[in-house]
Amino acid sequence: MNSTEGIEELSAKLKAQKDSIQTEEATKNAFVMPFISRVLGYDVFNPLEVVPEFTADHGTKKGEKVDYAIMKDGEVQILIECKHVGDPLNVKHASQLFRYFSVTNARIGILTNGQVYHFFTDLDAPNIMDQKPFLILDLLEIDEIVLPEIAKLTKETFNLDSVLSSAEELKYVGALKREIGNEFREPSKDFVKLLMVKVTDRRATSDNLLLFNELVGKACNQFLKERVHERLKTALGESDNRYQEVSGINETVAQIQDSTEDAIEAKQESEKSGVETTEEELAGYQIVKAIACSEVKPHRVTHRDSKSYFGILLDDNNRRTIARLHFNAKSQKYIGILDADKVETRYPIEELDEIYLFADQIRETVARLEAN
Repeated sequence: MNSTEGIEELSAKLKAQKDSIQTEEATKNAFVMPFISRVLGYDVFNPLEVVPEFTADHGTKKGEKVDYAIMKDGEVQILIECKHVGDPLNVKHASQLFRYFSVTNARIGILTNGQVYHFFTDLDAPNIMDQKPFLILDLLEIDEIVLPEIAKLTKETFNLDSVLSSAEELKYVGALKREIGNEFREPSKDFVKLLMVKVTDRRATSDNLLLFNELVGKACNQFLKERVHERLKTALGESDNRYQEVSGINETVAQIQDSTEDAIEAKQESEKSGVETTEEELAGYQIVKAIACSEVKPHRVTHRDSKSYFGILLDDNNRRTIARLHFNAKSQKYIGILDADKVETRYPIEELDEIYLFADQIRETVARLEAN
């Protein structure tokens, strides 16, 4: 069994058993030890490979233990600290992991609650564990991009140099993307000032910054919408031959762009159910709708939002799902595609434009639903 197969197996187990786990010890037995064994490939019953309740006295701290130490040639390679499944992972609560990281040869620290695994190293200062993880694995929201990085930590292919060389990029690219997203959603004063001085000679007074804060927000939203619009036109142009069944490209673009009614309906639904429909979900819906319009008329492609996912439907029928957008998790977005047996496969995406990569699958799904 390779690491990816182990992750998939453990994910299914977690879904089935998570709610029945009441203690940290049960979390270790049910999920963490299987992760060490089936995903990382170490023998949890061999003390030469895995040491539970690992102790390494540090200064005045005597007898403190870290939950697991993974060994190689008598040296500690990976330290693992566990919390109860469902508990939030706060690095401030991992004091043993920090201390042991500095007094052993370990270069990898893992903080986990059995569902989410935070992987740390010492990019910021030698032998001092970073405050922020360079890699995050959520077994209930698997990001396929991280799977090759997990494989580098397995017993058979353990390659510390390879892990560390990619850790810096993984950490900072992820952090930069989050910051860019934050600036687009809610521009900071520094960001507004940076752009303001490039387009006007006005002084950066409080009143001017307040004015440009609103203008920058509008510009960011328009920029994103224009990018989506460009991709819509490209997708519709590529599918021009099949589009003859509908009334023309210009009409379809107009129908897709006119999301005002969709936004009003989504807001009304969210007020009733507590579900919040985001602009990203509506933009993603528009892209899927544009792709689906090569197979059916636009008005037949609808959406329903829920707390779990944003569903895109044919004929407003939950049993005729075209795709699902899983945009609620902060760490990773997914598009879900259902096969003929209604089994959903989730694919990670970073940008809305990546939905176009699944255009053929979306069209196949719509054609299959239309044929049934």
